[in-house]
Amino acid sequence: MAIFTVTYRSDELKRDITFKAYLPADHPASYPDVNDRKYKTLYMLHGLNYNYEAWLKETRFDRMARDLGLAVIFPDGQNSFYVNGLGPNSDFGKLIGEELINFTRSIFPLSDKREDTFIGGFSMGGFGAMRNGLKYADTFSRIIAFSSALHMFEFEPGDDRRQTVCNEDGVFGDYYEAVMTDKNPAVCLKELSEKVRKNEALFPEVYMVCGTGDSLIHANRSFKDKLSNEGVKVVYNEYEGNHSHEFVSEHLNEALTWLMS
Repeated sequence: MAIFTVTYRSDELKRDITFKAYLPADHPASYPDVNDRKYKTLYMLHGLNYNYEAWLKETRFDRMARDLGLAVIFPDGQNSFYVNGLGPNSDFGKLIGEELINFTRSIFPLSDKREDTFIGGFSMGGFGAMRNGLKYADTFSRIIAFSSALHMFEFEPGDDRRQTVCNEDGVFGDYYEAVMTDKNPAVCLKELSEKVRKNEALFPEVYMVCGTGDSLIHANRSFKDKLSNEGVKVVYNEYEGNHSHEFVSEHLNEALTWLMS
């Protein structure tokens, strides 16, 4: 395997940012061949209060990705929820959906085909994967979302199911304004649905996992129904467990296997 730590100057954020890149370079089946075959790639987003190191520290992601011949990019989203922020130089949505795609493809042998490009995440990263996977459906063909923090827009302020732990509304702004914008994954879904009906776009396929002891399960069930009602192909699984990397690790391999199927 090969693991790179890359720092570059982001045009969107106007500052240096860092990400990890994992390439399964020691897996014979993954070698680019004489036909210039390039890696299928997953952009995997971390949760709140973590960074680009989280996935490789908290899970056996490298071993699983190696066995599947999958390249993985681990961005640093800070606590942005991977949306375009309120202030200047805070467009994390465009960073994930546009800039980082173009930059990583320019320096690594990554496929530029939609069918080979995926996005995923845990908690805040699950929210970001859902939002950006739907927003940039012309780039991402599949989404995997673990214990996604979809509660921010699935429930209104004052609802006990809408928990905030780290000034999340400082990212989104006023709920009643933000819920009508594409910061809300449901808005991205509606906008994409209109394009699909006009034969101008395709839905990504979605794989969702949540623990039955996770307080976010109500929001995940709610959003799964939204996806299904619009005609998105969804695999949705609930298992005993809570909101943790340990829970994710137990079910990560099956999600990655689905991703590459």
